[in-house]
Order: sequence, then structure tokens, then C-alpha cells
Amino acid sequence: MDKKVVIIPTYNEKENIEAILRKVFSLEGDYHVLVIDDGSPDGTAAIVKDLQAAFPERLHMIERAGKLGLGTAYLTGFKWALANGYDYVFEMDADFSHDPDDLPRLYKACAEEGADLAIGSRYCNGVSVVNWPIGRIVMSYYASVYVRMVLGMKVYDTTAGFKCYSRKVLETIDLDNVQMKGYGFQVEMKYTAYKLGFKVREVPIIFINRRLGTSKMSGGIFGEAFWGVIRLKFRKIQPRRAV
Repeated sequence: MDKKVVIIPTYNEKENIEAILRKVFSLEGDYHVLVIDDGSPDGTAAIVKDLQAAFPERLHMIERAGKLGLGTAYLTGFKWALANGYDYVFEMDADFSHDPDDLPRLYKACAEEGADLAIGSRYCNGVSVVNWPIGRIVMSYYASVYVRMVLGMKVYDTTAGFKCYSRKVLETIDLDNVQMKGYGFQVEMKYTAYKLGFKVREVPIIFINRRLGTSKMSGGIFGEAFWGVIRLKFRKIQPRRAV
């Protein structure tokens, strides 16, 4: 059986973390989870540690000191997953905006249908977002349009954070050369995989805004993404050099 791990970055997710973990572990397919907690002062890491007793072989955690950014959390997780022999690596939020029941659909797109990177897409079948203010929907949707126009990448949800990578994608990308650390990281990883010739496929999902806890979005991440996309357009994308 393929080894699968879901990477979930956390910062102050005590309201959601136990429920999301139990839901993932209830799925067929033996999904493992790696939580990367950035020093949550609300006790998120303590909840995960308690649950490790119930899921000792499947629940893992890396604790970091302070908020170091979404991109660096995932990069840390990718390297850990490669070192520990996982075949498929997922990105997923802790707050149920990504439905764990969609994990098998992303896995199937890669393992059975030929994709190297499967994206849980809010925009490939119109707009599938629930409980977001209209202003945020418009901003998110047209951010993806902007990225698509600048980079020429045929992906409708370029900023999506719900994904499944095959191992070979993460082995080929030079993870040490990924430059954007906020939500622009999501764009950079997709574009890098696309430029390296991997097959990228969008799987339609319904995105539901969090019910519990608070969003970690900030204005600065949009600035990074806007200018970062322009710089990305002119960067030479090369695979990681074999050691």
C-alpha cells in the first residue's frame, strides 16, 4: 500500500485540531498526519501530543518556535515526508475549510489517473466557496485570474492550499530554492511543478469558510504574492541537483 501523509500546519487551532485529526484517521486508506505547530499559545500542540497516544504510528508532530510562515512549514514537512519514505504528500488546512473526505479523490487523481500534482480546486467548475464575504471571493478569484494571465499556467485555482503531490514532484523541485513564504508559496509550488513538466490536475471541491477559530490571513501576504508572481515569471526553474 502507498504511504500517504497529510501535512497540517497549525497556529492556535485548539477548536479544530482534534476533530480534523480524528476525521482523517477515520478514512479508509491508512492516512498518516504530520502536524507542524508554530508555537501555538492556545495549547494546540498539547492536544496533538495527547492524541499521539491513541494514534502512535500515524500521528506525528514538529514543533517550531514562533510563527515562521506557511511556506516554511510546508517545506519542513515535505523534507520530513521524503526522509520518511512517503509516496504521496498532502497539504490541508486544520479548520475544515478543506473537507477530509476529499483526500481520497486527490489521491485517486494521482495514484490512478496519472496526475503528478492534484489540486483541490474552488474555481475549475465556476466558484465553489461557501460562507466567504463576496469581497473576499472576488479578490481570491481574480488573484487566480491574475496569476494565470502572468504565468500562462492553465490552472484555475492557482492559490489553492489543498493538494496531493506524488513523491517524484517533491524530489525534483529544489525545495531549498523556493522563495515565497506566505500564500505566494502556493503559486510558486504549482508553477514550479508545471514548468518542470509534471502533470497538474484540478479536482473540484467545495471550500467552506472556517466555523471555529480565526483566520490567519493578512494584507502583507497579498503584496508578496502580487510582486512575487512577476518575479517568478522571469526566474529560471531548474530541478534539484542530485547529491
